[in-house]
Amino acid sequence: MGEINIPRDQQVAIAAIDASELDRLIEQAIREERSGDLHRLSLANCGSYIASKLHSLDQALARHREAKAPRKRAETGDALRRAGHDLSFAVRAMNKRMETEQKEAQLFIVDDHVMLPYRFSKHLSVRVSYRWRRTVDDEWTFGSITFVHDVDLLPDFTRPALKRKPSAAKQEQDLQNTLYQTWEHLMTGALYSVRDYFRDGGDGEKIPDTFQATVDSYSRGLNNYSTLFWRKQP
Repeated sequence: MGEINIPRDQQVAIAAIDASELDRLIEQAIREERSGDLHRLSLANCGSYIASKLHSLDQALARHREAKAPRKRAETGDALRRAGHDLSFAVRAMNKRMETEQKEAQLFIVDDHVMLPYRFSKHLSVRVSYRWRRTVDDEWTFGSITFVHDVDLLPDFTRPALKRKPSAAKQEQDLQNTLYQTWEHLMTGALYSVRDYFRDGGDGEKIPDTFQATVDSYSRGLNNYSTLFWRKQP
């Protein structure tokens, strides 16, 4: 699944599933204690969310088949029915999300394919591209916004001191891991920020070219509000 957009191949797979047929096959799988015809719906091609629920149902079926004692059978039976419900819910939820995305795509599209840097420095940046228009009859306007963030690399004195100083290579590896996690946080926040701005009716002309991410006053790092470029700064 894309970060904020359902990939085209997954949209096709989700759209091909008939909800009534899915429920019928789930009930059949529970009754016969085997997934059988359920796998012919290509649920595994619908993205990780739906695929994980299918996997959970398969596991619940296996545990129910293995159970022998009446009390255990009752427990695994309840778990199996919950797993079936979860799979049905996941497909309906993704269908609803797909319909929302397709409706929104008439007025705006945020590109969630962001290039991962080869190496990270303390100066992080994420460029988010988008296109938008006020009505479906207007021409598309293309734009982008670059979110920047300078990572605070001062030591965290709240952590206990290490007994033995790591090697230079280990320190560099740990630094790159930390910077990657911070960049990923920045990237995710940036994408959702632009998406939510348009979703709430924001004007694309008012999106700045660059935005310095705000930091948490306590942790000195990023938080859930760091990429809200339209939010009034303190």
